[in-house]
Amino acid sequence: MKALMEYTTEQLNEFEAAAQKKYDEFVAQGISLNMARGKPASEQLDIYDNMLNEHFKEIGFKSEDGTDCRNYGILYGIEECRKLFGEILGVDWKNVIACGSSSLNLMFDFIAQGMYKGFAGCEPWVCNKNRKFIAVVPGYDRHFGIAQYFGFELINVPMTDKGPDMDLVEELIKNPDVKGMFCVPKYSNPDGITYSDETVIRLASMKPVAKDFRVIYDNAYIVHDVYEEGDELLNIFDEAKKYGNEDNFVTFTSTSKITYAGAGVSAMAASDRNFKEISDRLTLQIISYDKMNQLRHAYFYKTVDDVKEQMKKHAAILRPKFETVLRILSEELGELGVAKWNEPRGGYFISLDVTTGSAKYVGELCKKAGVTLTGVGATYPYEIDPEDKNIRLAPSCPTVPELEIATEIICLAVKLAACKEIREGK
Repeated sequence: MKALMEYTTEQLNEFEAAAQKKYDEFVAQGISLNMARGKPASEQLDIYDNMLNEHFKEIGFKSEDGTDCRNYGILYGIEECRKLFGEILGVDWKNVIACGSSSLNLMFDFIAQGMYKGFAGCEPWVCNKNRKFIAVVPGYDRHFGIAQYFGFELINVPMTDKGPDMDLVEELIKNPDVKGMFCVPKYSNPDGITYSDETVIRLASMKPVAKDFRVIYDNAYIVHDVYEEGDELLNIFDEAKKYGNEDNFVTFTSTSKITYAGAGVSAMAASDRNFKEISDRLTLQIISYDKMNQLRHAYFYKTVDDVKEQMKKHAAILRPKFETVLRILSEELGELGVAKWNEPRGGYFISLDVTTGSAKYVGELCKKAGVTLTGVGATYPYEIDPEDKNIRLAPSCPTVPELEIATEIICLAVKLAACKEIREGK
């Protein structure tokens, strides 16, 4: 098979007609499949049903230090849960706060703290009318949404195969109006890229002009390997300490895709200074988080090795789904030169780049055929993909047979959109 751009007009006509015929057959079937969000499948949630059984009766509702978890108190979370997250994140547990179910909530509140209270003795961000945030693209729409909600101008920095374009990041942080950036350092959303050691070291050694510059280090997929030999990520806090830059980073994670997506435990870890500033806010904001849920998780998972063993069960469910999508993309589009995609070793997404200027049309075709995708453009700030080429695929929730159908439809849509672009280009 040769690249589609090399087809003669007659060959292109035949190719397009065949793709259109198959596409129309799918449209006629009235299919309804959803690949929009990285939701765990029900069979993944079933893994943890025994978390809800008799554990509380066995341990008497009390944490290891004797705290009755049904009552008020213990602002930072129970010690055994903080230690577990400390192991997962590779930090001292005393710098960890175990919280409620949503790490996104923690990030929103942290940005709000910078907006209205400020960090490091600096004036609140709201006082700066030219405040800016770095947006690594393609990226997570909810990260962008938080920054947009608080009135930050978002500056796009492209993702490379090693992480953010650090040459551009290092140039941008010379501007005192640039106050921070969001990072998903392992199995990034949506590219599935893990930051290289070089990238982590360059992040850790940054000297932003703004003393209140903060990196929101969202380690959402830190243990989410799809293959046994997953990617390795250098510890950002270990590296930052070498340069005296621990205050630049606050890291977040949760068990949302480890146990229950809507009823897990979230956590954040920070330097001593950031921990103190966050604590001052939390003391006024909440009496204590749900310690019963923390206790349930800490009882179920004694160590990070227990977590990793359970994550192998997730991987066994997710791996054939990822492989199904990647196989069909390769079979249908591999030699046509009209699309590129990543092959992640973990995480929850596959990032598909189609012919420049055609992603929205691909989305429309998929929707007409009954396949719901993440909104095209959502992986960029303001939902504006300047090249109109990126589409995020979320294989986790559908079954393998459903993914076979959905991916074939996606490929047909990519082919039809590419034919349209080639014709218009000619």
